[in-house]
Amino acid sequence: MPNIKLYTAKLSPPGRAVELTANLLGLPLDIVPINLLAGDHRREEFLKMNPQHTIPVIDDDGIIIRDSHAIIIYLAQKYDTKGALYPDDPVTRAKINAALHFDSGVLFSRLRFYFEPILYGGSSEVPQHKIDYMKKGYELLDGALTDDYIVGNHPTLADISCIATVDTMDIFFPMDRSKYPKLVAWMERMSNRIPDYDRLNREGSVEFAEICESLRLNNATKVK
Repeated sequence: MPNIKLYTAKLSPPGRAVELTANLLGLPLDIVPINLLAGDHRREEFLKMNPQHTIPVIDDDGIIIRDSHAIIIYLAQKYDTKGALYPDDPVTRAKINAALHFDSGVLFSRLRFYFEPILYGGSSEVPQHKIDYMKKGYELLDGALTDDYIVGNHPTLADISCIATVDTMDIFFPMDRSKYPKLVAWMERMSNRIPDYDRLNREGSVEFAEICESLRLNNATKVK
């Protein structure tokens, strides 16, 4: 059995995507908590592994992989004996890769535009244009769902990566359930299909939103 260390934070959607993937693969993880607010990700020992100071990072018996999308592809290619999460088919993989880029370039980046100034910049603002920009992601993903899952009729890495981000967005700013029926149905399928979903994903989404809102209110007090 591999001994994989995962440097992550429960608050991190990308980190949770790695945990969800490992759980589906039956891979035990040695979790090394990284406190972002305390600056653990900028300490010398962490920067030696990842000079970009981002989480998650894995250490798989000396093999260091950073970026959640790279990590989950690596885990699936190395440990998914059934090939279900990242099928060995060029067309299917291209579609999954497109969804992973959509997660990093659209969904998570828009969420990040909102929370980073609060967590690290002392902001107390809730700019409406950032909220609207984030919610546009709901519309884009809802329109892309033509099957039960993002790519086909069973979960793949595309779903795992996107659900970690979308669930967090939905806790921050709940979507209008009547406007995005396909997206809502997909989220329900994922929560029912993935073992231990609440512990591995939902709890982190809620905790992240609560901490972010607490910091935002605290920042507002400082401004006054």
